Amino acid sequence: MPEPPLILIPPSEGKAPGGSGPAWAPSTMAIDLDDRRLAVMAALRSAMRRNEAQRQKLLGVKGDALAAATAANRTVAESPTMAAAQRFTGVLYDALDLPSLSAAARRRADSSVLVLSAVFGLVAPSDPIPDHKLKMSVSIGRMGKLSTWWRGPISAALSERAGGRAVWDLLPLEHSAAVDLGGVPRTTVVFLEPNARGELVAVAHWNKLLKGALVRHLLENPGTDAADLADWEHPEGFVLDADRTVVDGALTTLFMVRR
Repeated sequence: MPEPPLILIPPSEGKAPGGSGPAWAPSTMAIDLDDRRLAVMAALRSAMRRNEAQRQKLLGVKGDALAAATAANRTVAESPTMAAAQRFTGVLYDALDLPSLSAAARRRADSSVLVLSAVFGLVAPSDPIPDHKLKMSVSIGRMGKLSTWWRGPISAALSERAGGRAVWDLLPLEHSAAVDLGGVPRTTVVFLEPNARGELVAVAHWNKLLKGALVRHLLENPGTDAADLADWEHPEGFVLDADRTVVDGALTTLFMVRR
Protein backbone atom coordinates (compact mmCIF):
# COMPACT_ATOMS: atom_id res chain seq x y z
CA MET A 1 0.00 0.00 0.00
CA PRO A 2 1.49 3.37 -0.99
CA GLU A 3 2.11 6.07 1.58
CA PRO A 4 -1.09 8.13 1.83
CA PRO A 5 -0.93 11.50 0.08
CA LEU A 6 -0.76 14.85 1.83
CA ILE A 7 -3.64 17.01 0.58
CA LEU A 8 -3.78 20.72 1.41
CA ILE A 9 -7.15 22.47 1.17
CA PRO A 10 -8.67 25.75 2.39
CA PRO A 11 -11.34 26.05 5.09
CA SER A 12 -14.86 27.05 4.19
CA GLU A 13 -16.23 30.56 4.53
CA GLY A 14 -19.33 29.10 6.17
CA LYS A 15 -19.18 27.15 9.43
CA ALA A 16 -21.80 24.96 11.04
CA PRO A 17 -22.83 26.61 14.33
CA GLY A 18 -22.96 25.01 17.76
CA GLY A 19 -21.37 21.75 18.72
CA SER A 20 -21.49 19.18 21.49
CA GLY A 21 -17.81 18.87 22.33
CA PRO A 22 -16.00 20.64 25.17
CA ALA A 23 -14.39 24.02 24.63
CA TRP A 24 -11.15 24.06 22.67
CA ALA A 25 -8.09 23.16 24.71
CA PRO A 26 -4.38 22.66 23.97
CA SER A 27 -3.16 19.19 22.99
CA THR A 28 -6.44 18.24 21.30
CA MET A 29 -5.35 18.67 17.67
CA ALA A 30 -3.23 16.47 15.43
CA ILE A 31 -0.46 19.04 14.91
CA ASP A 32 0.89 21.04 17.85
CA LEU A 33 0.67 24.72 17.00
CA ASP A 34 -1.11 25.55 20.23
CA ASP A 35 0.93 28.60 21.31
CA ARG A 36 0.13 30.27 18.00
CA ARG A 37 -3.52 29.24 18.17
CA LEU A 38 -3.88 30.77 21.62
CA ALA A 39 -2.28 34.00 20.40
CA VAL A 40 -4.66 34.30 17.43
CA MET A 41 -7.71 33.55 19.56
CA ALA A 42 -6.69 36.24 22.06
CA ALA A 43 -6.15 38.79 19.28
CA LEU A 44 -9.46 37.82 17.67
CA ARG A 45 -11.42 38.28 20.89
CA SER A 46 -9.76 41.66 21.38
CA ALA A 47 -10.60 42.70 17.80
CA MET A 48 -14.27 41.95 18.44
CA ARG A 49 -14.33 44.92 20.83
CA ARG A 50 -13.89 47.27 17.87
CA ASN A 51 -16.79 49.23 16.43
CA GLU A 52 -19.10 47.79 13.79
CA ALA A 53 -17.34 49.36 10.80
CA GLN A 54 -13.95 48.06 11.93
CA ARG A 55 -15.30 44.56 12.54
CA GLN A 56 -17.02 44.58 9.15
CA LYS A 57 -13.74 45.49 7.44
CA LEU A 58 -11.83 42.78 9.31
CA LEU A 59 -14.33 39.96 8.80
CA GLY A 60 -15.65 40.89 5.36
CA VAL A 61 -19.33 40.48 6.25
CA LYS A 62 -22.12 42.77 7.43
CA GLY A 63 -25.59 42.72 8.89
CA ASP A 64 -26.77 39.46 10.44
CA ALA A 65 -23.64 37.65 9.22
CA LEU A 66 -21.45 40.18 11.03
CA ALA A 67 -23.46 39.81 14.23
CA ALA A 68 -23.16 36.01 14.10
CA ALA A 69 -19.44 36.10 13.31
CA THR A 70 -18.80 38.61 16.10
CA ALA A 71 -20.66 36.45 18.62
CA ALA A 72 -18.76 33.33 17.56
CA ASN A 73 -15.38 35.07 17.72
CA ARG A 74 -16.04 36.63 21.12
CA THR A 75 -16.62 33.19 22.60
CA VAL A 76 -14.11 31.23 20.49
CA ALA A 77 -12.17 30.11 23.60
CA GLU A 78 -15.17 28.77 25.53
CA SER A 79 -17.80 27.76 22.98
CA PRO A 80 -18.50 24.09 22.18
CA THR A 81 -16.49 22.28 19.52
CA MET A 82 -17.21 19.77 16.78
CA ALA A 83 -14.93 17.88 14.40
CA ALA A 84 -13.58 20.09 11.65
CA ALA A 85 -15.08 17.78 9.02
CA GLN A 86 -18.51 18.73 10.36
CA ARG A 87 -17.67 22.35 11.19
CA PHE A 88 -16.56 23.30 7.67
CA THR A 89 -19.43 23.63 5.21
CA GLY A 90 -19.66 24.86 1.63
CA VAL A 91 -19.28 23.49 -1.86
CA LEU A 92 -15.80 21.94 -1.52
CA TYR A 93 -16.86 19.99 1.56
CA ASP A 94 -20.22 19.06 0.03
CA ALA A 95 -18.45 17.63 -3.01
CA LEU A 96 -15.91 15.84 -0.84
CA ASP A 97 -18.77 14.36 1.23
CA LEU A 98 -16.55 12.61 3.75
CA PRO A 99 -19.34 10.64 5.48
CA SER A 100 -20.16 8.77 2.26
CA LEU A 101 -16.57 7.64 1.61
CA SER A 102 -15.51 4.07 2.32
CA ALA A 103 -14.34 3.37 5.86
CA ALA A 104 -10.74 3.07 4.66
CA ALA A 105 -10.92 6.41 2.83
CA ARG A 106 -12.42 8.13 5.88
CA ARG A 107 -9.55 6.86 8.03
CA ARG A 108 -7.11 7.94 5.35
CA ALA A 109 -8.59 11.44 5.29
CA ASP A 110 -7.52 12.13 8.85
CA SER A 111 -3.87 11.40 8.07
CA SER A 112 -3.94 12.93 4.57
CA VAL A 113 -6.08 16.06 4.54
CA LEU A 114 -4.92 19.25 6.23
CA VAL A 115 -6.93 22.46 6.21
CA LEU A 116 -5.10 25.79 6.44
CA SER A 117 -6.90 27.94 8.98
CA ALA A 118 -6.26 31.56 9.97
CA VAL A 119 -7.10 30.76 13.60
CA PHE A 120 -5.80 27.20 14.00
CA GLY A 121 -2.99 26.96 11.44
CA LEU A 122 -3.28 23.34 10.34
CA VAL A 123 -6.44 21.35 10.99
CA ALA A 124 -7.09 17.63 10.47
CA PRO A 125 -10.67 16.50 9.73
CA SER A 126 -11.22 15.02 13.20
CA ASP A 127 -9.71 17.96 15.12
CA PRO A 128 -12.28 19.55 17.46
CA ILE A 129 -12.71 23.26 16.72
CA PRO A 130 -15.22 25.95 17.75
CA ASP A 131 -17.24 28.18 15.47
CA HIS A 132 -15.18 31.15 14.26
CA LYS A 133 -14.61 33.49 11.33
CA LEU A 134 -11.30 34.98 10.21
CA LYS A 135 -9.51 35.16 6.86
CA MET A 136 -5.87 34.23 6.34
CA SER A 137 -5.31 37.40 4.29
CA VAL A 138 -6.14 39.93 7.01
CA SER A 139 -3.90 41.72 9.51
CA ILE A 140 -4.76 41.51 13.17
CA GLY A 141 -3.17 42.87 16.35
CA ARG A 142 0.60 42.91 16.53
CA MET A 143 0.81 39.83 14.33
CA GLY A 144 0.25 41.74 11.12
CA LYS A 145 -0.82 39.75 8.09
CA LEU A 146 -1.76 36.27 9.26
CA SER A 147 -0.47 34.44 6.18
CA THR A 148 2.99 35.87 6.89
CA TRP A 149 2.76 35.27 10.63
CA TRP A 150 1.76 31.62 10.15
CA ARG A 151 4.18 30.82 7.31
CA GLY A 152 7.16 29.64 9.35
CA PRO A 153 5.41 27.17 11.70
CA ILE A 154 2.99 25.92 9.03
CA SER A 155 5.77 25.33 6.52
CA ALA A 156 7.94 23.53 9.08
CA ALA A 157 5.09 21.25 10.13
CA LEU A 158 4.19 20.42 6.53
CA SER A 159 7.79 19.80 5.46
CA GLU A 160 8.17 17.34 8.35
CA ARG A 161 5.15 15.38 7.13
CA ALA A 162 5.76 15.59 3.40
CA GLY A 163 8.77 13.29 3.08
CA GLY A 164 8.12 10.37 0.73
CA ARG A 165 4.49 11.36 0.14
CA ALA A 166 2.65 12.79 -2.84
CA VAL A 167 1.73 16.36 -1.93
CA TRP A 168 -1.39 17.82 -3.55
CA ASP A 169 -1.53 21.58 -3.04
CA LEU A 170 -5.12 22.64 -3.71
CA LEU A 171 -4.89 25.96 -1.91
CA PRO A 172 -6.10 29.30 -3.27
CA LEU A 173 -3.63 32.19 -3.34
CA GLU A 174 -4.82 33.54 0.02
CA HIS A 175 -3.76 30.35 1.77
CA SER A 176 -0.77 29.52 -0.44
CA ALA A 177 0.79 32.69 0.96
CA ALA A 178 1.08 30.89 4.31
CA VAL A 179 3.11 27.99 2.89
CA ASP A 180 6.72 27.78 1.72
CA LEU A 181 7.69 24.18 1.03
CA GLY A 182 10.86 25.06 -0.86
CA GLY A 183 12.05 22.05 -2.82
CA VAL A 184 9.36 19.63 -1.64
CA PRO A 185 7.77 18.12 -4.80
CA ARG A 186 4.09 18.93 -5.01
CA THR A 187 1.26 19.01 -7.51
CA THR A 188 -1.52 21.49 -8.05
CA VAL A 189 -4.49 21.36 -10.41
CA VAL A 190 -6.12 24.07 -12.53
CA PHE A 191 -9.55 23.50 -14.09
CA LEU A 192 -10.21 25.05 -17.50
CA GLU A 193 -13.48 25.56 -19.35
CA PRO A 194 -14.41 27.37 -22.57
CA ASN A 195 -15.78 30.90 -22.31
CA ALA A 196 -18.39 32.43 -24.62
CA ARG A 197 -15.75 32.84 -27.33
CA GLY A 198 -14.60 29.24 -27.01
CA GLU A 199 -11.34 30.18 -25.29
CA LEU A 200 -10.18 28.05 -22.37
CA VAL A 201 -10.11 30.00 -19.10
CA ALA A 202 -9.62 29.02 -15.48
CA VAL A 203 -12.81 28.07 -13.68
CA ALA A 204 -13.65 30.60 -10.98
CA HIS A 205 -17.23 30.36 -9.74
CA TRP A 206 -17.30 26.59 -9.05
CA ASN A 207 -13.63 25.86 -8.55
CA LYS A 208 -14.19 24.70 -4.97
CA LEU A 209 -16.76 22.10 -6.01
CA LEU A 210 -14.32 20.72 -8.59
CA LYS A 211 -11.54 20.48 -6.04
CA GLY A 212 -13.81 18.71 -3.56
CA ALA A 213 -14.50 15.94 -6.07
CA LEU A 214 -10.77 15.65 -6.78
CA VAL A 215 -9.94 15.29 -3.08
CA ARG A 216 -12.56 12.57 -2.82
CA HIS A 217 -10.92 10.70 -5.72
CA LEU A 218 -7.45 11.03 -4.17
CA LEU A 219 -8.68 9.60 -0.87
CA GLU A 220 -10.37 6.65 -2.54
CA ASN A 221 -7.28 6.07 -4.72
CA PRO A 222 -4.29 7.00 -2.54
CA GLY A 223 -1.63 5.95 -5.05
CA THR A 224 -2.90 8.37 -7.69
CA ASP A 225 -0.24 10.37 -9.52
CA ALA A 226 -0.37 12.75 -12.47
CA ALA A 227 -0.28 9.92 -15.00
CA ASP A 228 -3.17 8.14 -13.28
CA LEU A 229 -5.39 11.20 -13.62
CA ALA A 230 -5.30 10.67 -17.38
CA ASP A 231 -7.62 7.68 -16.83
CA TRP A 232 -10.04 9.54 -14.55
CA GLU A 233 -12.98 11.60 -15.70
CA HIS A 234 -14.07 14.16 -13.17
CA PRO A 235 -17.78 13.86 -12.25
CA GLU A 236 -18.34 17.28 -13.84
CA GLY A 237 -16.81 16.18 -17.15
CA PHE A 238 -13.22 17.40 -16.82
CA VAL A 239 -10.31 15.33 -18.13
CA LEU A 240 -6.56 15.75 -17.83
CA ASP A 241 -4.80 17.48 -20.72
CA ALA A 242 -1.30 16.10 -20.15
CA ASP A 243 0.18 18.28 -22.90
CA ARG A 244 -0.55 21.39 -20.83
CA THR A 245 1.41 20.18 -17.80
CA VAL A 246 3.82 22.80 -16.44
CA VAL A 247 6.79 21.91 -14.23
CA ASP A 248 8.31 24.86 -12.38
CA GLY A 249 10.98 23.66 -9.99
CA ALA A 250 9.31 21.47 -7.36
CA LEU A 251 5.77 22.46 -8.42
CA THR A 252 3.90 20.54 -11.12
CA THR A 253 0.72 22.16 -12.42
CA LEU A 254 -1.83 19.88 -14.06
CA PHE A 255 -4.66 21.18 -16.21
CA MET A 256 -8.04 19.49 -16.38
CA VAL A 257 -10.24 20.63 -19.27
CA ARG A 258 -14.01 20.41 -19.48
CA ARG A 259 -15.22 18.37 -22.43
